[in-house]
Amino acid sequence: MEIKLIDPRALIDNPDKVRRSKSSPQSDALLLATIRAVGIVQPPVVAPQADGGNGFIIQHGHRRVKQAIAAGLEEIAVIADVAADDGGAMRSMIENTARENLNPVDQWRAVERLVALGWTEEAIGIALAQPVRQIKKLRLLANVLPAMLDHMAKGDMPDERQLRTIAGTSLDEQKEVWKANKPPKGDPQVSWWSVANALAKTRMYARDASFGDDLREAYGIAWVEDLFAPADQDSRYTTDIDAFLGAQQEWMTQNLPKKGVIAEVSNYGEVKLPAKASQVYGTPKKSDHTAMYLDREGKVKTIHFRMPEARKAATTENAGGEDASLVIAKPRPDVTRRGIEMIGDLRTDALHEALSRAPIEDGTLLALLVLAFAGQNVRVDSGAGGDFRYGTRLGRHAAALFDEKGEFAFDTDTLRIAARGVLVDVLSCREGMSKSGIVSLVAGAAIGADGFLANMGTEDFLSCLSRPALEGSSVDTPVLPRARVKDTRAALVEHFKEGHFVHPAARFAPDAGSLSEWICKNAIAGEERDDATIEQDDVNRGAPVDPVNEHLDQGELSEGYREAAE
Repeated sequence: MEIKLIDPRALIDNPDKVRRSKSSPQSDALLLATIRAVGIVQPPVVAPQADGGNGFIIQHGHRRVKQAIAAGLEEIAVIADVAADDGGAMRSMIENTARENLNPVDQWRAVERLVALGWTEEAIGIALAQPVRQIKKLRLLANVLPAMLDHMAKGDMPDERQLRTIAGTSLDEQKEVWKANKPPKGDPQVSWWSVANALAKTRMYARDASFGDDLREAYGIAWVEDLFAPADQDSRYTTDIDAFLGAQQEWMTQNLPKKGVIAEVSNYGEVKLPAKASQVYGTPKKSDHTAMYLDREGKVKTIHFRMPEARKAATTENAGGEDASLVIAKPRPDVTRRGIEMIGDLRTDALHEALSRAPIEDGTLLALLVLAFAGQNVRVDSGAGGDFRYGTRLGRHAAALFDEKGEFAFDTDTLRIAARGVLVDVLSCREGMSKSGIVSLVAGAAIGADGFLANMGTEDFLSCLSRPALEGSSVDTPVLPRARVKDTRAALVEHFKEGHFVHPAARFAPDAGSLSEWICKNAIAGEERDDATIEQDDVNRGAPVDPVNEHLDQGELSEGYREAAE
């Protein structure tokens, strides 16, 4: 190692220099003023060219050499040293870090180069006096889109939580989000909150899992480590929500106590206990029952509840002393709530397509119209006020029955089209307020809507099935159940890619018991209404009827009718 006087213009930039991001103009101006005033206090370090040339390559001090040239210095003192085995990569990083902290992007690039040269993460951490976890965090930037890295290198960095979210997604997802959120020209700031929010995914953590490795493997769950989380906690997580909840549900089924039940949770996060049950907040008794459920974070929770004492029956059926209030454990449903909603959507689409295209006899068409208006989603307003949404929607079909002169005139084909349109607007199998109920299933079965159902052998739908239901779907196929549910589902998706699969729960045939109950209930309701009408007629028999007062009592008289009656 020796000191030499060299023209700074003759020095060669190191292509592997650590600091690649431009320093701020204020920092460069301060360094230039210092060199002009007192010269270079600490000489740059150089090394001879490795290819046998006569020049020197700058190891440390690129900014000092650049500002010396700007200050017009003809010669500067440099320290000539031999090149290290790693090209001076570690010394360059330490020297630059000690002078002015590198931004995280440059630090990551330097760490990756050191790793490529054979340095381990532990060795890099010891040399830089940094914890190994910090080195792992820097290496996580390898999962960030290059366009985002280039912008981060300018000094606009997301916070730790946002960076963790971004790095945890695929490059394709980052690319799409970056297109919508990259800053326009002249605006150096990025809304990292918007970027992270668009890429955020719900996470289920391993620390909240009650199941073991056997169910984890069966459901194909792969843990991903969150390197930005505190070092003293288990930060492994998965974004496969359905698989995580399915494994939790199966664990509860396998570990349910003798007097246990798997309970559901309301939209507000409250556990739904059996009817007449009261929660036990103190120490439970042996006769009490246990409810297991999943909270909003997917954790298995347990509470105790007590059922009222069963009355002693007069017969000898309960002579054995069996507890009549014993709660039967509720197994995991074959189809999840999301799967039921998907079935409702698929049924509705098939029903509407069948109503539009399937051959329907006129008699059946009129019967279906009557049936449709008995649906639980249909409401007819009198016109005196209220919500006119349904009336407006159905009115467009009635408007087609008038000619250009405003006369009520139509042919059979026009009536058929209007009737089909009304049925399409009224009948629905979707979950929620728009659901028509059992009448939509009867209508779909009557017109063969099963033939219009879309292929349900997709990853989206099959992921909603439990293990028994999924394996039951492969009975009539060459697909054999696998050890992992994920593999069985993938094989079925591949099998049905060219075929057509319809889950039995999606078919339109209504349950005979439910249909009988519906018919009986509506028939009884009609009889009760007729009896009430007869009784009212008996009361008013012989008395003259005032049509104005009669309509006023019923709240159905419009202003036009009132004026005409008066």
